[in-house]
Amino acid sequence: MTPATLRQMTEADLPAVVAIERATFPFDAWSEGMLRGELADQPRTRHYIVAVLDDEVVGYAGLAAAGDQADVQTIAVSAHRQRSGIGGAMLRALLEEAVRRGATAVFLEVRADNPPAQTMYERFGFERIGLRREYYDDGTDAIMMMKKMDGVES
Repeated sequence: MTPATLRQMTEADLPAVVAIERATFPFDAWSEGMLRGELADQPRTRHYIVAVLDDEVVGYAGLAAAGDQADVQTIAVSAHRQRSGIGGAMLRALLEEAVRRGATAVFLEVRADNPPAQTMYERFGFERIGLRREYYDDGTDAIMMMKKMDGVES
């Protein structure tokens, strides 16, 4: 388990989150304005969290939820903190929030060229349900995945 603390994202976190976003997703990073818009929908339809370690935001994740369906919007961890359990801890927190909000299924898209993320999602019970060709701005395909919410594993 990660020693990072998870808490709700606020606008004060945006500079650190935008820096991680640009480093993690250089071809299709969300702008600060897009992230600010997501935060504006908290808690109505959105739930965004940050992972903090030694007073530094080292990751963030977001969930969109409406009715009985939820979507993992994003998960990113600073390069120097990847493979330390932070991504899994944030995904677990998003899934718990999805259950709390009554979701019976959670969906996401993951880059076809990101096997570590695909492995993490599969570990949590997500299954591949389709492919979106050239989904990302650089032409990379997205693998569509879904998890039926009968509990949070891993």
